[in-house]
Amino acid sequence: MSETTPLPERIRPRDLSEIIGQEHLLGEHAPLRQMIDQGHLPSIIFWGPPGVGKTTIALLLAQAVDRPFLSLSALNTGVKELREIIAESGDLIVPVVFIDEIHRFNKSQQDALLSAVEKGKITLVGATTENPSFEVNSALLSRCQVYTLNALDQQAIQDLLQRALKQDQFLMQRHIRIDEYEALIQFSAGDARKALNLLDLIASTFVEDTENVIDNAAVVKVAQQNIARYDKSGEQHYDLVSAFIKSIRGSDPDATLYWMARMLKGGEDPVFIARRMLIAASEDIGNSNPNALLLAGECFRSVQAVGMPEARIILGQTAVYLATSAKSNSTYLAINKALALAEKTANLAVPLHLRNAPTKLMKQQGYGVDYLYPHDFPEHFVQQTYLPPELNGTKLYHSARNKREVEGERLQQRRWQGTPEN
Repeated sequence: MSETTPLPERIRPRDLSEIIGQEHLLGEHAPLRQMIDQGHLPSIIFWGPPGVGKTTIALLLAQAVDRPFLSLSALNTGVKELREIIAESGDLIVPVVFIDEIHRFNKSQQDALLSAVEKGKITLVGATTENPSFEVNSALLSRCQVYTLNALDQQAIQDLLQRALKQDQFLMQRHIRIDEYEALIQFSAGDARKALNLLDLIASTFVEDTENVIDNAAVVKVAQQNIARYDKSGEQHYDLVSAFIKSIRGSDPDATLYWMARMLKGGEDPVFIARRMLIAASEDIGNSNPNALLLAGECFRSVQAVGMPEARIILGQTAVYLATSAKSNSTYLAINKALALAEKTANLAVPLHLRNAPTKLMKQQGYGVDYLYPHDFPEHFVQQTYLPPELNGTKLYHSARNKREVEGERLQQRRWQGTPEN
């Protein structure tokens, strides 16, 4: 390979043992390793952030079981092309068909894949940065094993960079020593491709046959000067969506629209943007304005039905509504506390008066006895406990100081009157 070939390609792993950072899948006794050792490769969907090896692992898996490998992109493969590829698949040797960004396939494309997978015409390996439970139809998902790939941790990034320095001829000629890793790790954000591209950029500023040292200052200087080149493959995705969500949370409609426009101009999937607003409507607005969730839900459905460019109007309307809405994270905090408490106290029994009593024996054992039906009391409220006795006095939900949630405090205060603290 020439020096103009990107560094990630120049040192792309040639064997599964060279993959860094995914030991939970490929280490000794890990599930993928065991399947490959047995010569078995089912249909798979890899879910993980960019630059963690999804494409490379798919290729190496196909090689490990001696199967033809065909790589497609959901961005430029239509139903017609997909069906032609499937029709040409051999009957004796089942090819491994890798589909990058499978979450961008529409229903017709996914249906074509489902038929081929069901008939054993192909072994599907899909890659997605989005939760496949939301984006891949349930029938196709049920026929695939879903494996999560992790962002590379600090040690994995360091190991990757050291391997590059020892293996790549271009880097070896520059006698590079890395004295500080903090900036390299920060800019790469767990992405192997980012880390290697940045190392390649820095190395291109060095001369051959001299001692060259990389420290944090050198990394920051080169990264900031070459940010467009550094992010040429669209890896600003997570930074842009972070800025977008934080602008909504910060009640700034102008910044919200700007970051959304940046994402749309960069080719971001409008459905992804709509989904992020759906989450923000509950996480950052919640019961301070329940209509926000309704509008975001309708936005999500409408964007799927309409598509671009008209979807930009619906996205813009919803984004402004969310940014200018009252904010509250009280229910977000409460459910997180509840999940943590449930994990610690899963052994606690449901109090007898709250239990269902569908049989005579259960009634004899006291199930449902002494339960007070709130609708039989004034204002449809009666004082009684609903938590296990061991958790009496536990309070998970604290209302935010906004009109909608403060109005709901009345019953909360009545419920707490006379309730013993735990």
